[in-house]
Amino acid sequence: MKKLNVILVSVVSLFALSCGGGQKQSDNADVVTESPAEAAETSASDNSYDPKKGLGKFDESNVDVSSFNASMAAEGQKIAEVKCTSCHKMTEEKLVGPGWKGVTDKHTPYWIMNFITNPDPMIDKDPELQKQLEICMVRMPNQGLSDEDARKILEYMRQINGAK
Repeated sequence: MKKLNVILVSVVSLFALSCGGGQKQSDNADVVTESPAEAAETSASDNSYDPKKGLGKFDESNVDVSSFNASMAAEGQKIAEVKCTSCHKMTEEKLVGPGWKGVTDKHTPYWIMNFITNPDPMIDKDPELQKQLEICMVRMPNQGLSDEDARKILEYMRQINGAK
């Protein structure tokens, strides 16, 4: 029994570590940054929740998806392989979290960026995320994504869903 507990603790520890990763900041980010806590405070203070925007600083004024950027999507794929694929498949199939296929059809680009940069406040407010939490039984951890990395992951999600 003691050996089983040691194995279980080891597996859980490895899983927790796989969801994190190194954080890389870039000097060429074209989005003004503020911390996730600041974004949540700003959004939470108005007591309204917009299910198309979510909670955070991203909206139609600062997330431009008018054209597809293949190089950004390729970089987003590399980031996702480190931070996301241990919990998400690129199909509709659920792993730990939901699959990514179709996610850009279900949510606006700025909702996705607000969620992946600061998931906790949105999980607490968004009824659809709360339903998803009941299915998945695990809260999405905050991966500490920079705004630029979140934008690259969004472009990769768009590629998965057929953007060209």
